[in-house]
Amino acid sequence: MVSAVFHAPGEAAASPAPAATARPAETAAEPAAPAPRPARPPRAPFDGRALALRVLPPVLGVALLIGLWALATQKPGSFPSPATTWDAAVQLFADPFYRKGPNDQGIGWNILNSLGRVGLGFGLAALVGIPLGFLVGRFEFAQRMVSPLIALLKPVSPLAWLPIGLLAFKSANPAAIWTIFICSIWPMVVNTAVGVQRVPQDYLNVARVLKLSEWKVITRILLPAVLPYVLTGVRLSVGTAWLVIVAAEMLTGGVGIGFWVWDEWNNLNVAHIIIAIFVIGIVGLLLEWALLSLAKRFSFNED
Repeated sequence: MVSAVFHAPGEAAASPAPAATARPAETAAEPAAPAPRPARPPRAPFDGRALALRVLPPVLGVALLIGLWALATQKPGSFPSPATTWDAAVQLFADPFYRKGPNDQGIGWNILNSLGRVGLGFGLAALVGIPLGFLVGRFEFAQRMVSPLIALLKPVSPLAWLPIGLLAFKSANPAAIWTIFICSIWPMVVNTAVGVQRVPQDYLNVARVLKLSEWKVITRILLPAVLPYVLTGVRLSVGTAWLVIVAAEMLTGGVGIGFWVWDEWNNLNVAHIIIAIFVIGIVGLLLEWALLSLAKRFSFNED
């Protein structure tokens, strides 16, 4: 309730005391209500038909292969049946990392040694091939100079390079790495150069207006745009390297999956050769899948 204050005529009105100043009523601070949680998107209904279309065809394909294989090996002969090969694989992978000498090691060590050679040769090819691809795609003079060499050397069979490596390095292991290097470099050079050439000219015009250095043009403009092409070249190069190492190891010897296949052939152990074929295919498939997944992460066409 507000009371009125009256003053006598001619009397100045006194200033109200600070305590009597009218203030709006203060309300006690209430705790803030928790923010509502975002609604979860509804789960897509289970589509059994789509799952069956993805799983069933590969399973049927493998079953058809095994069935034809079993029919072809019904009569006893030198070629093992699927059951015999399976028993040999179970025994082989029971101890894949045994060592009984320099030339008698488990299949696990042979796979790791082959992957090591592939990694070293492929890594050297990437260190040379990717910068060379940028150079070829960026400068027309370099393109005119290098393109004839690529066209001449790219179709050469991988095994044709092996004697050159043996002659140059006087050792089987560096010769195999050299063969991987020279055969896996071309996909990276070609794909990187194509990616650089497909960068929109407007990007380069903006860089010219801003007076960016060549290093900034490469790292800020070209590299992000060309990365999907580079990864495609890397994926193709790894597949080529894995193909080459098997053939190179057959001729050079040592520890490796290619040498292991040739050694089993000398021992007339066909079941182990078939197992090695499946192992080589599975390892190559895993390498392809890993690099394809990496390439999809950097694809600009993803939704």
